[in-house]
Amino acid sequence: MEARRSIEDACKRRLQKIKVKEVGVKPLQFPFQEKSTNCKFHPLKLVLFVIVIGTFFLILSSNSVCQNKNTSDSRWIWGASDPRYVSDVDINWEEVSQVLEQLPEKKVVENISLLNFDEDEIIEWRQVVPGANQTVLHLDYAEKNITWETLYPEWIDEEQENDVPSCPSLPKLEVPRNRIDLIAVKLPCRNEGNWSRDVARLHLQLAAGGLASSANGKHLVHLLFITKCFPIPNLYRCNELVARKGNAWLYKPDLSVLREKLQLPVGSCELALPFGTTEEVHSGNKRREAYATILHSAHVYVCGAIAAAQSIRMAGSTRDLVILVDDSIGEYHRSGLEAAGWQVRTIQRIRNPKAEKDAYNEWNYSKFRLWQLTDYDKIIFIDADLLILRNIDILFRMPQISATGNNGTLFNSGVMVIEPSNCTFQLLMDHINEIESYNGGDQGYLNEIFTWWHRIPKHMNFLKNFWIGDDEVVKAKKTHLFGAEPPILYVLHYLGYKPWLCFRDYDCNWNVDILQEFASDVAHHKWWKVHDAMPEQLQDFCLLRSKQKAQLEWDRREAEKGKYVDGHWKIKIKDRRLKRCTDSLCNWKGMLKHWGEKNWTDDPFFHPSPPTLKTNKTKTASVSGI
Repeated sequence: MEARRSIEDACKRRLQKIKVKEVGVKPLQFPFQEKSTNCKFHPLKLVLFVIVIGTFFLILSSNSVCQNKNTSDSRWIWGASDPRYVSDVDINWEEVSQVLEQLPEKKVVENISLLNFDEDEIIEWRQVVPGANQTVLHLDYAEKNITWETLYPEWIDEEQENDVPSCPSLPKLEVPRNRIDLIAVKLPCRNEGNWSRDVARLHLQLAAGGLASSANGKHLVHLLFITKCFPIPNLYRCNELVARKGNAWLYKPDLSVLREKLQLPVGSCELALPFGTTEEVHSGNKRREAYATILHSAHVYVCGAIAAAQSIRMAGSTRDLVILVDDSIGEYHRSGLEAAGWQVRTIQRIRNPKAEKDAYNEWNYSKFRLWQLTDYDKIIFIDADLLILRNIDILFRMPQISATGNNGTLFNSGVMVIEPSNCTFQLLMDHINEIESYNGGDQGYLNEIFTWWHRIPKHMNFLKNFWIGDDEVVKAKKTHLFGAEPPILYVLHYLGYKPWLCFRDYDCNWNVDILQEFASDVAHHKWWKVHDAMPEQLQDFCLLRSKQKAQLEWDRREAEKGKYVDGHWKIKIKDRRLKRCTDSLCNWKGMLKHWGEKNWTDDPFFHPSPPTLKTNKTKTASVSGI
């Protein structure tokens, strides 16, 4: 009892600083006078008394409005609650009080709405914000058959050939009659790995946001979440976080931005961008929008990045091009990137703490540096191994994270819309030791942070591959899409061996059995068409090194031995790059005599870099703070 009193006393002392409007409330007056035990009831009066009492309890048991001290328009849910919505967090009222102290000095809390709290917690709120009118919100539960897989299906009929994709509806909150100053919500956070892929958790946040965005004019509404896990970061942005203490998160959302985001489908069960839109309607600041990519420890992707820049300009976009590189990218390759139109910015790599040394994914968390490009409001990130075939500037209208589906409930990070923010970068860094990436890479990690994402058409990140289950009709349709003129696809994403690392004569994925699902001569020639449109000095960044030439010839000979039915190994190679040497080991055919021997083929060779290109380049910049 003494401990309880001390907590209450501490709350009262702190809450003297919170500006609330005191309202005079008289004790409840019951219309029954105390009767003497000698009082005799007339039978008719007794019947009336029973009817009145019965009616009173009937009203209580129906979800109607109850009036109580400091409480108005309260909705109570009687009966069993849905376990999906139950939160086991033990509220620290001291932390709640400290967070509420951060409300603006002129902010007067007259009306507070409470969502997903139990009765004891509702009573406690009267002590936390004394004098404020309480509205206990009633939210109908989502149907039991609505799962995360329902909201985020792996595939939808985007072209609407057989059906029109649609998302299930989630019940919304009824807007109270009185003006809302503060909405407090208690969120569940399961202990298992998929704590953020929780329908009830998502439903509560969307419902609270919808209620907040119903405010008219410039009236300020604050949202307070009580949760062990961070709220949806792309719905409740970290730069809108007023204060946080423990499990209490206080936000002052930009209601206009919040309204726009709440108009999006509840999941990726519908396209967030109507497919087939051709006219760009834009209201943003084009100077604060850019395309961006990143190169870390892989100079072989320089050619791909140069071709990607060429394709963006050929598609008609004039937005800035920003590329992040680390110290492994030398001056010669940087000069080529600048000549192609990229603004080169130097970064320090970020190691994936769960990757093995020298593994392919050791440094791929460097992609998080994109969120430090805060001189831009919107970034369209693109991988360096794709081509832009049609202008995708329309994606600047989309919020973070907008992307195409990948597999299961996940998005593909090869093309995605992000909103740079230093605090979002910090959020990504804060959890790299605890959150597991499903594939060990940055895509898997980002899917764990941004589980609420928005589906854009797959034509805006179309993967160059033929799945094992594809029949001939499907293969023919894909091949048509790869080569269509004028283009049908917006973006063609090259998987497997990259075109610039192959003979230009044909797609060298044909020569490796496990890579044949990525082989398409039509898509291959589409890339080389963009290459040939580049200035000749930029084409030099796509020359083959001797070791790569030997690898290609080795694969061709292995295909010949295996008599692969596609017959590409029979094609006579005319690629002029075979005759140009870029390193000190020009006899690449001689290398085949010892191909595969560990004593030399795995050793790095010295490759002298040509002199940098002479361009009117500006001094390369570093991303601030790194």
